[in-house]
Amino acid sequence: MMRAAFLALMGLQLAASPGAGEETRSYVVTGDAIMQPLVGGKGDPARGAALIADRQRSLCTLCHSGPFADAHLHGTLAPDLTGVGARLSEGQIRLRVVDMKRLVQNTIMPSYYRVADEQGRRVATVWRSKPILGGADIEDIVAYLTTLKG
Repeated sequence: MMRAAFLALMGLQLAASPGAGEETRSYVVTGDAIMQPLVGGKGDPARGAALIADRQRSLCTLCHSGPFADAHLHGTLAPDLTGVGARLSEGQIRLRVVDMKRLVQNTIMPSYYRVADEQGRRVATVWRSKPILGGADIEDIVAYLTTLKG
């Protein structure tokens, strides 16, 4: 509750439902990148930073460490995201958030924008046929991660 109040005070509202209730839009993968934004325009880096830190929605810091708040809560299962904006292009970051399984088949990283085949899986009703994050959320995360240059 305190986190929600703080984010609201900062003008950073995070949607409570998966994928912000949106359907996924088509996108084109070129090599190891998605060059075009999933939604019109660039994302908001401040909102992306809030999403990265949100252990209920994005889950990024459960596995990744980086220059984020609460370092003692960061995971060590995945690469450190410090300097990711210097190592990867915007399009490369976008594909990794959208569907890392396209690049690494057995990754434990969820595909945040792909709606997986749910047949035979236990998927809560609220998550069925929806992406984990909406296109705008992903663009916000991409905008933030591209700022991490060092």
